[in-house]
Amino acid sequence: MKPLICIYCEGNDTKLAVVSKENEGAKPRVLKTASVSLVPSSSEQEADASGFKIEGEALDMEGLEESASIKSDLDTSSITEISTALKDFNLGKHMFIPALTEPAIYYHLYEGARPPKPAKLKQEIINEILDSKNISVEKDSLDFLELSDKALLGVFTVGEVGCVNLVNSLAQHEGKRNYKIPTIKSSDVSLAYYVAKRKKFFPDDHSLIVYIGKEYSKLIFLQGRRLKHIGTTLDIGTQNLHTYDVYFSKILLEMENGGISSLDNIIVCGEDDSENLILSFYGTFPEANVSRLEFDDFDLSALDEETKEKFSAFSIPVAIATDYFDELNKEHSGINILPKRLREEQKVFQFSWHGYAMLPILFAVAFFLTQEILQNNKKMNEMDKEIKEKTILMRQNQEILSKIAAIEGKISSFDQTQAILDSATVGTGIWKDIISQVSSFCGSNNNLWISRMTKGEGNDVVAEGYSLYRNSLTDFAYSIEDAVLKSMLYEELRERSAYKFNLNFNISNRKNQNE
Repeated sequence: MKPLICIYCEGNDTKLAVVSKENEGAKPRVLKTASVSLVPSSSEQEADASGFKIEGEALDMEGLEESASIKSDLDTSSITEISTALKDFNLGKHMFIPALTEPAIYYHLYEGARPPKPAKLKQEIINEILDSKNISVEKDSLDFLELSDKALLGVFTVGEVGCVNLVNSLAQHEGKRNYKIPTIKSSDVSLAYYVAKRKKFFPDDHSLIVYIGKEYSKLIFLQGRRLKHIGTTLDIGTQNLHTYDVYFSKILLEMENGGISSLDNIIVCGEDDSENLILSFYGTFPEANVSRLEFDDFDLSALDEETKEKFSAFSIPVAIATDYFDELNKEHSGINILPKRLREEQKVFQFSWHGYAMLPILFAVAFFLTQEILQNNKKMNEMDKEIKEKTILMRQNQEILSKIAAIEGKISSFDQTQAILDSATVGTGIWKDIISQVSSFCGSNNNLWISRMTKGEGNDVVAEGYSLYRNSLTDFAYSIEDAVLKSMLYEELRERSAYKFNLNFNISNRKNQNE
C-alpha cells in the first residue's frame, strides 16, 4: 500500500501528515508532520474580497462565479516550504488525500424521499440543493451519509478545490504533471468517525468534539457513535482567542440548533488541549466527561518529542488516514467527493467514450501484431538454423572441391607428362629406326662411315661423313626415304682419296607412320 500524505487546509494554515501502513495488522506509522502557513497571491486576495458566504440555510451567491473560476494561486515561498518539509520522501510514490472544511466544503440536510438506488437518491439531493440554494452540483462532487436521527447529510464542493490546487502546485514545483489523489474527504466527518472509533460511547450519549485550530474551530456533535450535528465553523482559534467563554456560548447555540439538551462527553483536540481548557469545560459542563483525544493506535516513534507533545494539532490528518485505511478494508463507507474531472486529469491516458470504445480494437490489433511478430520470429529462427546447416554443408563441399581440384591438377599433370613421354617415346623410336638403318647400311658397306648426324631445321636431319666410293654415296641416299644428297666433295683422307658428303632427309613421314 502506498504511503499517504494527508493534507488539511484550514484557512491559511495547512497541516499535513505522512502516514504509512505496512500490513493489515500493523499500526499505521506517522513518518512526518508539518504545519505550513500559506500566503495567497495578490490576485487571490482581491478575489477573496468578493467571495460568498452562508447564513443559516440561505446561500449568498455574490461573487460565486468569480470565486469558482479562480485557482488558489499561492506564493512561491509557501510551496517551497511544503516541498522542504517533504524533501525526504519520493512524492511520486505517495498518495495525497486532501480534507476540506467550510467554506471550501458545504453541507445540506436532506429529509425528503429516498429512492432505493443510491444514484437516484443522490440525484434527488442534487435537485433539492438546486431548488433551495440555487447551486448546481455535479454528481461526482457530492456524497452523503446518514445521521443519528436518520436524516441524510449531503456533502459537496463547488468550483475549484483549493486544497487540490495546492497539491497540483506542489507537483509542478517538483517538475511533475500531478500527484495521485484517490479521494477528497470531509475533515469534520473523518474526525467524527475517528473519535467514535477510539472512544467507547453509549448509544444514547451525546458527545461533543471540540477541535481548536489556529484561526478556526469546529464543534461536532455525536449521538452514540454516529454523527448528530456539525456546527458552523467558528472564526476563533489560538491566534485570536482571548477567553474560553466564547466557546461556551457557541456550544450552547449549536446544541439548540441540533436539538441536543445535554452533553455526556466532551473530547478536546487540535492546537489547544491544555489543562486550563479542560478545567474550563468541567466548570461549564460539570456533568460531562471531558478528555483529550489520544493517539495510541498510531506508531509515533519516527517523530521527535516536541512533535509528540503537540501531536493533537494533527488530529484531522491522522483521522483522514484512519478513515481511508478502514474504507479500503471495507470496515465502513466514507465520504468521497473527488470530482470526475480531477480523476480524469490524473489518468495517464485521457479518453472520451469513443476512446474507450477503441480500446478493444487496439487490444485486438496489438494481439494480432504480437502473434505476427512471434510467428515471424519463429520463422526467422528456423531460417537462421537452416542457414547455419547450409553454411556447414557449403564449407564441407568447398573442402571436397579443393580436394577434387588437387586431384584434377595431378591428373592434368599426369596427362602432360604422359604426352611428353609419348612424344619422347615416338621420337626415340624414329631415331632408333634411323640409326638402325644407317648402322645396317654402314655395316654392309665398309667403305662408308658417318662422322656426324645432327637435327636441322624443323624435321630435317643432316648427316655428314666419308666414303671411298662414289657409288656407295648414291646407294646410301636411296636407302633412306626422302633423302637428298646435298654435296659431295673429293678430298684426300690421309693417304687415300675419299668423298666427303652432306646428306639431308626429313623424318615427318616416319612420325606419322609411328603414330
